[in-house]
Amino acid sequence: MADNQAGISQGIKAGFPIFIGYFPMAMAFGLLGKAGGIAFIPTVSFSVLVFAGASQFMALNLLTGGAAAAEIILATFLLNFRHLLMSASLAAHLKERKSRWLPLVAFGVTDETFAVASTLTDKPNAKFLLGLEGIAYSGWVAGTIAGYAVGASLPVSVQASLGITLYAMFAAILVPQFQKSGSIVILALGSGVLHWLIRALKVFSGGWSLIVAMVLTAVLGAIFMKNGDEQTQ
Repeated sequence: MADNQAGISQGIKAGFPIFIGYFPMAMAFGLLGKAGGIAFIPTVSFSVLVFAGASQFMALNLLTGGAAAAEIILATFLLNFRHLLMSASLAAHLKERKSRWLPLVAFGVTDETFAVASTLTDKPNAKFLLGLEGIAYSGWVAGTIAGYAVGASLPVSVQASLGITLYAMFAAILVPQFQKSGSIVILALGSGVLHWLIRALKVFSGGWSLIVAMVLTAVLGAIFMKNGDEQTQ
């Protein structure tokens, strides 16, 4: 019991910085959900059941923009597909493979919790990951509730600053990758241009334009990155 408690407490300690980062971003999500006319329960349920920041913001944007359910589901699936790869990588380093807590551990995998778990010198156990992911999850859900409940009463300048947290989150994910490879810079910029062109052609609706741009960028990225790797070998 002592070891289990130590594992959870160490996970909470390691995940507390994530809690601090998630809370204001989730407040922005709750605030935008309320501003978009989404009721309290559906907005909070987004965070309780999905727990994927980038996908939630994207889905909220598509929902308020009138996108169909199929568009939202498919776009969210494609954006979250990286979680499958992260979960597979994390599972290979777990100490225990048959823990009853593994479904909860799998649910709590995010970019940030995966990054923390991946930097550990020792293999993480399920208890540690539950603490790590649990504190991050609580920050995201609590922030969503707080944003919906009190966000509108905040000063306009504070509301505006919360509104740019989505862009800051994407920047935080992309910038470290830019430093590793110039190809990623080209792909990121190219994906934006590609999406703009597809929207400008007005062949697809807003949701399907995003989906087509994501798929084409992924295909081009696979080809482009593969050729780049071959050239460097």
